[in-house]
Amino acid sequence: MGQQDTERAVATNRKAFHNYFIEERFEAGIQLQGTEVKSLREGKVNLLDSYASVKDGEIFLHHCHISPYSHGNIMNHDPVRVRKLLLHRKEINKLLGKTQQKGLTLVPLRIYFTKRGFAKVELGLAKGKKLHDRRDSLKAREAGREVERAIKERK
Repeated sequence: MGQQDTERAVATNRKAFHNYFIEERFEAGIQLQGTEVKSLREGKVNLLDSYASVKDGEIFLHHCHISPYSHGNIMNHDPVRVRKLLLHRKEINKLLGKTQQKGLTLVPLRIYFTKRGFAKVELGLAKGKKLHDRRDSLKAREAGREVERAIKERK
């Protein structure tokens, strides 16, 4: 069973891979209100500037923009409200210890639906890249592309 059989990605945060070194990944549930689930199913979500923080032994997702549901009414949700993430106590304690280290932050990498229909957030424990690190990443990616092109041309 491949990844396609088990889950359906709604949104990915590609900029996170550009700006951070992802050291570890965690899967978390997300506490949503009524119409937010329908908006997620439509793919109306933006993870660009979002991050997660640990407060009072709980993890919260900040600046994640889930657009109001298109067929909703006055009961629609606030698009950028703070949402609680659902993790086991051991995982929260582990993340709390690691985020207090220098330079580590929690970044949402993607939001997806499991096969059973639950919305999940993949969190990455990340360390910020410096400008020269980003340049090195770009150079390595370009070199890899050139190698692939050369191999393709030889065949």
